[in-house]
Amino acid sequence: MKKTIAMAALAMAVSFGAVSCKKKVSDADLQTQATTVVVNNPSASVEVKEGVAHLSGTFETQEAKEAMIKQLKAINGVKDVMDMATVAPATPAVAPVQTNTAVDPMVQQKVQDALKDFPAVKVEVVNGELTLTGNVSSADARKIKESIDALKIGKYNNKLVVKK
Repeated sequence: MKKTIAMAALAMAVSFGAVSCKKKVSDADLQTQATTVVVNNPSASVEVKEGVAHLSGTFETQEAKEAMIKQLKAINGVKDVMDMATVAPATPAVAPVQTNTAVDPMVQQKVQDALKDFPAVKVEVVNGELTLTGNVSSADARKIKESIDALKIGKYNNKLVVKK
Protein backbone atom coordinates (compact mmCIF):
# COMPACT_ATOMS: atom_id res chain seq x y z
CA MET A 1 0.00 0.00 0.00
CA LYS A 2 2.84 2.34 0.84
CA LYS A 3 4.39 1.55 -2.54
CA THR A 4 1.17 2.45 -4.33
CA ILE A 5 0.90 5.80 -2.52
CA ALA A 6 4.56 6.51 -3.21
CA MET A 7 4.08 5.66 -6.91
CA ALA A 8 1.01 7.88 -7.14
CA ALA A 9 2.85 10.77 -5.48
CA LEU A 10 5.79 10.28 -7.85
CA ALA A 11 3.45 10.21 -10.87
CA MET A 12 1.78 13.41 -9.73
CA ALA A 13 5.12 15.13 -9.21
CA VAL A 14 6.27 14.11 -12.68
CA SER A 15 3.01 15.29 -14.28
CA PHE A 16 3.21 18.69 -12.50
CA GLY A 17 6.80 19.01 -13.61
CA ALA A 18 5.86 18.22 -17.21
CA VAL A 19 3.08 20.82 -17.19
CA SER A 20 5.32 23.53 -15.73
CA CYS A 21 8.09 22.71 -18.22
CA LYS A 22 5.77 23.31 -21.14
CA LYS A 23 7.76 25.13 -23.81
CA LYS A 24 6.91 28.83 -23.93
CA VAL A 25 6.85 30.44 -27.38
CA SER A 26 9.36 33.28 -27.58
CA ASP A 27 8.44 36.81 -28.65
CA ALA A 28 10.86 36.44 -31.56
CA ASP A 29 8.98 33.40 -32.86
CA LEU A 30 5.64 35.16 -32.35
CA GLN A 31 7.01 38.26 -34.14
CA THR A 32 7.98 36.12 -37.14
CA GLN A 33 4.55 34.51 -37.32
CA ALA A 34 2.73 37.82 -36.82
CA THR A 35 4.82 39.54 -39.50
CA THR A 36 3.87 36.87 -42.05
CA VAL A 37 0.20 37.52 -41.28
CA VAL A 38 0.51 41.31 -41.58
CA VAL A 39 2.55 41.20 -44.80
CA ASN A 40 -0.76 41.12 -46.76
CA ASN A 41 -1.36 44.76 -45.79
CA PRO A 42 1.76 46.84 -46.60
CA SER A 43 0.49 49.87 -44.67
CA ALA A 44 0.21 47.90 -41.41
CA SER A 45 2.82 46.64 -38.96
CA VAL A 46 2.92 44.50 -35.85
CA GLU A 47 5.24 44.26 -32.87
CA VAL A 48 5.09 41.50 -30.27
CA LYS A 49 6.03 42.22 -26.64
CA GLU A 50 5.56 39.69 -23.84
CA GLY A 51 3.16 37.67 -25.99
CA VAL A 52 0.95 40.65 -26.89
CA ALA A 53 0.75 41.71 -30.54
CA HIS A 54 0.57 45.48 -31.07
CA LEU A 55 -1.09 46.18 -34.43
CA SER A 56 -0.63 49.60 -36.04
CA GLY A 57 -0.98 51.18 -39.47
CA THR A 58 -3.89 51.95 -41.77
CA PHE A 59 -6.52 49.66 -43.25
CA GLU A 60 -8.85 50.38 -46.17
CA THR A 61 -11.92 49.01 -44.35
CA GLN A 62 -12.97 48.13 -40.81
CA GLU A 63 -13.62 44.57 -42.00
CA ALA A 64 -10.00 44.21 -43.20
CA LYS A 65 -8.72 45.45 -39.84
CA GLU A 66 -10.97 43.06 -37.90
CA ALA A 67 -9.88 40.14 -40.09
CA MET A 68 -6.22 40.95 -39.38
CA ILE A 69 -6.88 41.08 -35.62
CA LYS A 70 -8.63 37.72 -35.81
CA GLN A 71 -5.66 36.19 -37.67
CA LEU A 72 -3.22 37.55 -35.09
CA LYS A 73 -5.29 36.18 -32.19
CA ALA A 74 -5.27 32.76 -33.88
CA ILE A 75 -1.46 32.51 -33.60
CA ASN A 76 -0.59 29.97 -30.91
CA GLY A 77 1.12 31.87 -28.09
CA VAL A 78 -0.35 35.31 -28.73
CA LYS A 79 -2.10 36.31 -25.51
CA ASP A 80 -3.88 39.40 -26.85
CA VAL A 81 -3.87 41.95 -29.68
CA MET A 82 -3.62 45.65 -28.94
CA ASP A 83 -5.44 47.49 -31.73
CA MET A 84 -3.68 50.77 -32.51
CA ALA A 85 -4.53 50.70 -36.24
CA THR A 86 -6.80 53.12 -38.06
CA VAL A 87 -9.23 52.84 -40.96
CA ALA A 88 -8.66 55.18 -43.90
CA PRO A 89 -11.59 57.52 -44.55
CA ALA A 90 -13.65 56.57 -47.57
CA THR A 91 -12.93 58.68 -50.61
CA PRO A 92 -16.12 59.88 -52.27
CA ALA A 93 -16.62 59.12 -55.92
CA VAL A 94 -15.86 62.16 -58.00
CA ALA A 95 -18.61 63.05 -60.47
CA PRO A 96 -17.68 64.61 -63.80
CA VAL A 97 -17.47 68.34 -63.38
CA GLN A 98 -19.22 70.58 -65.80
CA THR A 99 -16.69 73.18 -66.90
CA ASN A 100 -16.93 76.27 -69.01
CA THR A 101 -13.23 76.95 -69.39
CA ALA A 102 -12.51 74.95 -72.56
CA VAL A 103 -14.99 76.91 -74.73
CA ASP A 104 -14.63 80.62 -75.36
CA PRO A 105 -17.72 82.40 -73.96
CA MET A 106 -17.88 84.49 -77.14
CA VAL A 107 -18.21 81.33 -79.26
CA GLN A 108 -20.91 80.01 -76.94
CA GLN A 109 -22.79 83.33 -77.24
CA LYS A 110 -22.53 83.28 -81.06
CA VAL A 111 -24.06 79.79 -81.14
CA GLN A 112 -26.86 80.82 -78.78
CA ASP A 113 -27.62 83.87 -80.95
CA ALA A 114 -27.67 81.71 -84.10
CA LEU A 115 -30.14 79.30 -82.45
CA LYS A 116 -32.48 81.88 -80.87
CA ASP A 117 -35.25 80.83 -83.29
CA PHE A 118 -35.08 77.27 -81.90
CA PRO A 119 -36.20 77.54 -78.25
CA ALA A 120 -36.16 73.74 -77.79
CA VAL A 121 -32.38 73.67 -78.34
CA LYS A 122 -30.04 74.21 -75.38
CA VAL A 123 -26.41 75.25 -75.85
CA GLU A 124 -24.21 74.01 -72.99
CA VAL A 125 -20.58 73.29 -72.23
CA VAL A 126 -20.32 69.70 -70.97
CA ASN A 127 -16.91 68.30 -69.99
CA GLY A 128 -15.24 71.17 -71.80
CA GLU A 129 -17.05 70.73 -75.12
CA LEU A 130 -19.84 72.75 -76.70
CA THR A 131 -22.96 70.54 -76.73
CA LEU A 132 -26.37 71.00 -78.34
CA THR A 133 -29.34 69.20 -76.76
CA GLY A 134 -33.07 69.18 -77.33
CA ASN A 135 -35.83 67.75 -79.53
CA VAL A 136 -36.21 69.11 -83.09
CA SER A 137 -37.78 68.16 -86.40
CA SER A 138 -35.59 66.90 -89.21
CA ALA A 139 -36.04 70.21 -91.12
CA ASP A 140 -34.98 72.21 -88.05
CA ALA A 141 -32.02 69.88 -87.48
CA ARG A 142 -30.80 70.63 -91.02
CA LYS A 143 -31.17 74.42 -90.46
CA ILE A 144 -29.37 74.20 -87.09
CA LYS A 145 -26.47 72.28 -88.61
CA GLU A 146 -26.14 74.81 -91.44
CA SER A 147 -26.22 77.73 -88.97
CA ILE A 148 -23.56 76.21 -86.73
CA ASP A 149 -21.33 75.21 -89.66
CA ALA A 150 -21.55 78.78 -91.01
CA LEU A 151 -20.07 80.04 -87.73
CA LYS A 152 -16.95 77.87 -88.29
CA ILE A 153 -16.57 77.13 -84.57
CA GLY A 154 -14.95 73.76 -85.10
CA LYS A 155 -15.88 70.62 -83.21
CA TYR A 156 -19.08 70.44 -81.16
CA ASN A 157 -21.33 67.66 -79.81
CA ASN A 158 -24.66 67.40 -81.57
CA LYS A 159 -26.90 65.57 -79.10
CA LEU A 160 -30.15 66.74 -80.71
CA VAL A 161 -33.01 64.25 -80.85
CA VAL A 162 -34.63 64.41 -84.30
CA LYS A 163 -38.40 63.79 -84.32
CA LYS A 164 -39.89 62.45 -87.51
